[in-house]
Amino acid sequence: MFKLLLQLCKGVGFVHGRGVLHRDLKPHNLLMDRKTMALKIADLGLSRAITVPVKKYTHEILTLWYRAPEVLLGATHYTPVDIWYVGCIFAELVTNQPLFPGDSELQQLLHIFKLLGTPNEEMWPGVGSILF
Repeated sequence: MFKLLLQLCKGVGFVHGRGVLHRDLKPHNLLMDRKTMALKIADLGLSRAITVPVKKYTHEILTLWYRAPEVLLGATHYTPVDIWYVGCIFAELVTNQPLFPGDSELQQLLHIFKLLGTPNEEMWPGVGSILF
């Protein structure tokens, strides 16, 4: 399991190092050779270039269970989302079930806030501007 997580992190690092956000990392977009345990990141259909200054991104990330809270809250600047996906995927590898299996965006946020707590300005500077 550690080897898979390491490969996933290296793959995300490779993609980000080329100036690209994947924006749709999920188990279905990971290809694994069961013999060698080699992992590959697939489906870059929703990927976008990372720009400086940070560009506004659309809300078109599709897979609900892996969406980062800032995307669910409607933020348009969200470069760390691929790291959120890695955490969700790792939790799913360990538990064999999705970490946040919401049926709607609201339910998804409630799952996240129940496990991690409701965000405030101290833990997430700027969250107030997203929430309100």
